[in-house]
Amino acid sequence: MDFNLPDTALAVQDGVRAVAAKYDNAYWSECEEAHRFPIEIFTDLGKGGWLGLNVPEQYGGGGQGLLEVAIANETLCASGGGAGTFFYVTTPGFGATTLVRHGTEEQKQAILPGIAVGDIQFCFALTEPNAGSNAIEITTSARRDGDDFLIKGQKVWISNVENADWMVAVTRTIPAAEATPRYNGFTLLLVDVKEALAAGTLSYTPIPKMGNNILCSSQVFFEDVRVPAHNVIGDIDGGFPVLWDVLNPERIIAAAGAIGAADAALAYAAKYATEREVFGRPIGANQGIQFPLAQVKAKVELARLMTRKAAWLFDQGLPCGNEANVAKLTGSQVAWEAADQAFQTLGGMAYSKEYPVERWMRDARIVKNAPVAEQLILAHIGTSMLNLPKSY
Repeated sequence: MDFNLPDTALAVQDGVRAVAAKYDNAYWSECEEAHRFPIEIFTDLGKGGWLGLNVPEQYGGGGQGLLEVAIANETLCASGGGAGTFFYVTTPGFGATTLVRHGTEEQKQAILPGIAVGDIQFCFALTEPNAGSNAIEITTSARRDGDDFLIKGQKVWISNVENADWMVAVTRTIPAAEATPRYNGFTLLLVDVKEALAAGTLSYTPIPKMGNNILCSSQVFFEDVRVPAHNVIGDIDGGFPVLWDVLNPERIIAAAGAIGAADAALAYAAKYATEREVFGRPIGANQGIQFPLAQVKAKVELARLMTRKAAWLFDQGLPCGNEANVAKLTGSQVAWEAADQAFQTLGGMAYSKEYPVERWMRDARIVKNAPVAEQLILAHIGTSMLNLPKSY
């Protein structure tokens, strides 16, 4: 049992850290306040190959695994850009992982080289107003029209559609009420976002939100969006296994980003507690300040171990659903706890936007709900790991 990171992951850590060092907390805060996509750091990451880590070498990528993608995201977020998790969830996660594992050779050749250098971005359209974690109930339909499919329906909380070149759209080609079993009838389709927007068949409305404003989360409307049949990912009517194969990496990447965000908050709090003096000594010398930070640090290290284990299992082709869910649960919890404790350490100054702590708190809060809410993860752990009766 070897807990050392492989040389590939260490190289990723060094490379992403070097890029991220050029972009300080003020940069991320400016992008957040302006609701502006951090195109400068995204471009630098793409040029360095850090967004194409899990793209096979024959398509211009790094030929590495989910572990390296997770390490890249953890490192980026540890630099202070917690919302940068979306870089790795939307494109290396939803884009590269899906196509590498389930795409056709034609799809891979057309898209993966662009992902590898940061020229192509992705979004993923699953959640609907009446179907969130209960994906079985989605109603967005894709009906056959000659050699094409026509998508009709609505999605919500779709992140990065405004920047995306391609979308993985989760549709039903058999309504849930008619499918036997009910998870049958799913079809995943590659949508050319810019083409559909230009045609007027795809539209989106950004949702005002409290944090993570470096990119939009939107309501998305499909009005007979035309997609060629050769853009099906996996099998027609048989896309449910593909969907779940995408969701585990999403949870692992999100957990890694949450851990990086926790690292950033703890490092900032510890530095402040070392420098800030009250009653003639650093406040960090007081156990009332030191112990809560130490408690969160211990939880961060535990979450880090589970996240890396989950990524390693995925890369080995082994079942990783339990580990991915535990990683997501613990990672999101420590991100929030670290931000909250950093806020408490800085006292009233943390409320000021002069400091990044209030931004980290806003960014960290959503990770407890998305992707997948804590309650659903706990239900999974209860039934799948403890063999308790199903609660939903």
